[in-house]
Amino acid sequence: MMMKMGMTKRLDAATRVVLAVMTISVLCAAQAVVSGTPTAASSAATAGTPAPVPAALTADAGKPPVTGPQFNKRTPRYHIEAGDTFDLTFELSPEFNQLGVAVQPDGFVTLRSVGEVKVAGETVPELTETLRQAYSKILNNPLISVVLKEFEKPYFIADGQVSKPGKYEMHGTMTLTQAIAVAGGFQSSAKHSQVVLFRRIDDQWTEAQLINVKKMENSRNLKEDPVLHPGDMLFVPKNTLSKIDRVIPNLSMGSYLPLAIP
Repeated sequence: MMMKMGMTKRLDAATRVVLAVMTISVLCAAQAVVSGTPTAASSAATAGTPAPVPAALTADAGKPPVTGPQFNKRTPRYHIEAGDTFDLTFELSPEFNQLGVAVQPDGFVTLRSVGEVKVAGETVPELTETLRQAYSKILNNPLISVVLKEFEKPYFIADGQVSKPGKYEMHGTMTLTQAIAVAGGFQSSAKHSQVVLFRRIDDQWTEAQLINVKKMENSRNLKEDPVLHPGDMLFVPKNTLSKIDRVIPNLSMGSYLPLAIP
């Protein structure tokens, strides 16, 4: 009996030692964080050895793999289109100046002493460089200035259950709810909770997003009211959409219109 009690006391003493060591370790770690003392991870990084990364930061186990393309936020530049016009001026050779140069339906322009050059799809800086290279054949390091005169104005398209469907010019910043108001507001048959916002990403993909305008209006909170981009299309359905993909191919957009079920 006394042997058993002695063993119990030794076990209790060992347990207290372990607990004391763990407590001291935790306190030392907390003190290191507060005082800025390098931790084991930072010391390993300083020594050139990469610190281990938690599995939670390396992969999202609960999320399915993204099948569509990944897109970074950026500020898009305007691209020259058929029907646009621009003024072309030369700082040192004004005899080559051309005003109101028109982009033809095939994307070409006709330039004095140079001929036809394709410019459709280019931004203004790219257009300037294209013209500079074209005139470099007859001029030595030409200094060229390009000023757009007529071009596609920023616009959005409203369709579906709005009072005045159509294409509208955008003047300054415009949100989704403001665009709906410009298009005359909702019809009585509109599904306020499932407004679809289509945004063209590139030649192959269009982003589609469901917006619950009814929830924003009822809560009187427009923090989630998205700002429109030029070329966006909003569609107000009549009936509930059960599912819509986040990113869809452009060729598939026709399957979403019309969304109303007669």
